[in-house]
Amino acid sequence: MSAMSRSRIVRTLISAVVGICTASGCLIEAYASSPPLHDYGTAPELAGIEGWLNSEPIAISQLKGKVVLVDFWTYSCINCLRTLPNISRWYDKFRDRGLVVIGVHTPEFGFEKSARNVETAIRRHGIKYPVAQDNQYATWRAFDNEYWPAVYLIDRRGHVMLKHVGEGDYEETEQAIDILLDSNDGADR
Repeated sequence: MSAMSRSRIVRTLISAVVGICTASGCLIEAYASSPPLHDYGTAPELAGIEGWLNSEPIAISQLKGKVVLVDFWTYSCINCLRTLPNISRWYDKFRDRGLVVIGVHTPEFGFEKSARNVETAIRRHGIKYPVAQDNQYATWRAFDNEYWPAVYLIDRRGHVMLKHVGEGDYEETEQAIDILLDSNDGADR
């Protein structure tokens, strides 16, 4: 084999390897920046709600065709309070596109069961979206939730597509909201 042939083969192999690495890098980068959407099945109903603030009663079953964000929180949890500005921002940014935000206030302590205390917290934090009082943990159990704060993102078909516990991953959650709002999957069901 001539030196010219070997050189051409080496260049071809290098080009192929670079192409594969570049393509793999793009795939890895695209995957890494995508929100972790997964179909966890049909969203449970809001159960045992003792009262609604900022809204008349709402049922998940009435919201098919909409994207719904359910936020489990309690007003004396510092981690919950740190997430509220993001939840409110998403409500303001996406409600005209069809996002419904429901805060599910599930108390950790007895004093958090007071509707007056929850109303005071809602005013203090400027919450404009509906808040359900889940004092007996019925909705908490229906969602099989274990943590404050916890966000469940439900698609237009009524399926939970994202679960997030704790603070952080705000960009990924916002991207997931945007993707689900852009999807017409289930909008006509």
